[in-house]
Amino acid sequence: MIDHLMPDIPRLYSAIAEWLACMIFILPFKKRFSKIKTGVIMAVMLVVQSGFMVVTEDVSLFFWVPCMIAAVFLMLFFIYVSCAIEITDAVYFVLIAFVVAEFTASIEWQVACYFGIAQSGVWWKEWSALILGYGMISVILFKILHVHFPEDGQMEIGWKECFSAFLIAISVFAVSNISYLTVNTPFSGRYSFEIANIRTIVDLAGIAILYAHLMQCCEMRARKELEAVQNVLQNQYTQYMQSKESIELINYKYHDLKHQIAVLRSEEDPQKREAFLDEMEAEIRQYEAQNKTGNKVLDTVLTSKSLYCNKNGITFTCVADGTLLDFMDVMDICSIFGNALDNAIECEMKIQDKEKRLIHVTVSRQKAFLILKFENYCEEKLQYQDGNIATTKKDKKYHGYGMKSIRYTVNKYGGAVTIDTKENWFDLKILIPIKEEQGN
Repeated sequence: MIDHLMPDIPRLYSAIAEWLACMIFILPFKKRFSKIKTGVIMAVMLVVQSGFMVVTEDVSLFFWVPCMIAAVFLMLFFIYVSCAIEITDAVYFVLIAFVVAEFTASIEWQVACYFGIAQSGVWWKEWSALILGYGMISVILFKILHVHFPEDGQMEIGWKECFSAFLIAISVFAVSNISYLTVNTPFSGRYSFEIANIRTIVDLAGIAILYAHLMQCCEMRARKELEAVQNVLQNQYTQYMQSKESIELINYKYHDLKHQIAVLRSEEDPQKREAFLDEMEAEIRQYEAQNKTGNKVLDTVLTSKSLYCNKNGITFTCVADGTLLDFMDVMDICSIFGNALDNAIECEMKIQDKEKRLIHVTVSRQKAFLILKFENYCEEKLQYQDGNIATTKKDKKYHGYGMKSIRYTVNKYGGAVTIDTKENWFDLKILIPIKEEQGN
């Protein structure tokens, strides 16, 4: 059998493949810097990666592996500097990108050699094949992988997942390149096109395995997020039950005190006792101002939050027709109102001037829509991320689920959530369509 010798892949081609593989993961995510700075970083990294690969083209076999490791670290630096992601996410992405780059360079060069383009000596044919081949592969892989990338750009990959992906990537690289080191193994090829076939097929299998691994990580992330949202729902319901019991006890105490005051007034009427009784009456008057909206669940949640507001110097007002919520589940009412008011109260507690601590809630109907509106005074400048308010807490990983829980609950009823900040007022508006049977 005659074996047509297949030349090695030009190092410049490998550098371009690595750069494009990084771009697959950089383009979808939020950038760390402005568009201009990011563009400069992309251009500089293309030059750096290309220069490094070309300079190390003639290194001995002993230095070949260290040079490949250095190339991977350049890719890691490129992804991490360009995107506003955690280092574990960047490590995970670069492992996939490295295998993608190996596959892209291998299959394009193999096809170009098969059709004689690589050996033609015509530069425009070689570069046309390169652009076409790399472009098609990059677009296809981008479309496939982009579906599974999270909207907020945070995969929340742990070191355990990174290690398993590392084992997959290093195994793929070792098997696909072992023939270039030695042919004296059961897994090595002896002819140039045979070696190229092994490399291309193994790299393709590696991409498939890492893709399955990526989907598994995405599913784990979705499960964790769903569990966190459900925990928030359950916590709000637990708060509701505790508040319900507390308010019932307050009601009993309130009525007892009213009777005691009435008895004391009927016995004597000195000025000191009158003043004492007036003061005592004023202290318990706050419990009399319970919310009577027509929905017992909403009454309990609003009363509990209004008592907390009274205690902390927050002016809380509410205009609500609770009967409009009769079609909603108890836990859903607790989730929406509990989380919305908790976020508003947390914001107000940061305001030093108690006169500016203001919260207003409205529950109304407009045509075929239930409208829930939560307004609170807000002095801090809020940042938006993918249509959501970015948390201002240091531990960003485990916060923000209150708003996610609200969106999750509203989506159950086919509703929509909008957020607006204007003139130091934070406005959370929820629209839920009311079906005819629900309205009745």
